[in-house]
Amino acid sequence: MQKQAFDFETATISVVKKGEDIAYEIKRGRKQAEFFAEDLGNGVILEMVAIPGGTFLMGSSTDEPESSDGEEPQHSVTIKPFLMGKFLVTQAQWQTVAGFPKVKIDLNPDPSHFKGANRPVEQVSWYEAVEFCERLSQKTGRNYRLPSEAEWEYACRAGTTTPFHFGETITTDLANYDGNFVYASGSQGIYREQTTEVGSFPANAFGLYDMHGNVWEWCADHWHENYDGAPNDGSIWLSSDETSSRRLRGGSWYSFPDFCRSACRSNGFADLVNNSFGFRLVCSAEWT
Repeated sequence: MQKQAFDFETATISVVKKGEDIAYEIKRGRKQAEFFAEDLGNGVILEMVAIPGGTFLMGSSTDEPESSDGEEPQHSVTIKPFLMGKFLVTQAQWQTVAGFPKVKIDLNPDPSHFKGANRPVEQVSWYEAVEFCERLSQKTGRNYRLPSEAEWEYACRAGTTTPFHFGETITTDLANYDGNFVYASGSQGIYREQTTEVGSFPANAFGLYDMHGNVWEWCADHWHENYDGAPNDGSIWLSSDETSSRRLRGGSWYSFPDFCRSACRSNGFADLVNNSFGFRLVCSAEWT
């Protein structure tokens, strides 16, 4: 596979006070990143963005609005380079891979409630997302998997320390969530009541789309109530209880804005399906 460069739009949001009124200014810019294109067949392409390694502070501080005990203690984590899906796994990608040879369980080729080839696949359980990864790995010879929680947050933040990768607050101009509710000193927006096509909003500084909102993203880790004892190397954090629930990150079209924060953690049982649950892929950077 050949490395390619792509240009993309980013956005940052800042608060602008005008007398007693508060307004928001969105500044848009351009960046470039590298990606690899995996041809899944039938004209369906999977784009995997090269994520550089680095060290970041995982979790939230006590003064971050709407933070919770489960996001503490903040701790330093060092991440090795890896590849991550530019987009959430789409329904077109799901349908294609569902046609690959079975590894462990059957896959419904069309499980989503909100239909659209370029919308994220949803109503898939953690087990089904793992089956997708295993079928794709078997087909390509590359190790596709779900991200660790640490990899996900590192990729979402893309070098930022603010509640959202675009700044201190969130707007429905930049993400798909329940805009009837506001975050901190933010303002109300629209509530779309459904998913949107992937790539509908600006990317973060790494070139990843929809890291806030649209659908929750399954991660590989078991549930842990906080970060006491968490690994500091970005590895998947498992427990001895295989029945433990699995992590979800990023918020969704249905979520309040605080659930879309970079540090916010949720969880669901591995067999749970919901029209706000989807996933994106990661892959080792070793084959680059």
